[in-house]
Amino acid sequence: MSSNAREDILAAAKRSAQAHGYGGLSMRDLAAEVGIKAASLYYHFPSKADLASAVAKRYWEDAAADLEKIWDEYPDPVERLLFFPETFRRALENGNRMCLCSFMGAEFDDLPETVKKEVQIFADVNVAWLKKALIATGAVEPDASDARAKAVFAAVAGAQLMARSRADISLYDTLIDGYRAAGLLPA
Repeated sequence: MSSNAREDILAAAKRSAQAHGYGGLSMRDLAAEVGIKAASLYYHFPSKADLASAVAKRYWEDAAADLEKIWDEYPDPVERLLFFPETFRRALENGNRMCLCSFMGAEFDDLPETVKKEVQIFADVNVAWLKKALIATGAVEPDASDARAKAVFAAVAGAQLMARSRADISLYDTLIDGYRAAGLLPA
């Protein structure tokens, strides 16, 4: 184990939550994976809710940073939107995993309040970025941007879910291409 046990725990919990959701997070299994005693894990995260909240918060912070990187690296607004689906595709490329917050969102009724809040922030961050990007392309007027951004976010997350359920990343690509052909995403 590295010298930063907290970071190792967060990384292991992220992988687990992307594969099994909140319900599949096991403190005992995570401790074993990281190579520490369960009591040591509880030193860093007093409860499963604390751990899941920290993982979800880190996940949306990383997603926000990725989106801002896309914004900064691609001055063409249409090109920015071409890269948005790639942020969800990476999870599928990594062992057929799901977006952590999408997976937890499906378990919403069973989540502690602190975790629900972080899951909602993830969606809010993505929708806000999409609104800004869609307006920049001229694809929608500002007053229609919220509904369109939510539709794009839901469609991309749904494509990921379908592809994962079939362990077929090419299905994800086909669905994204279909969204572009239908005009949901700029081509």
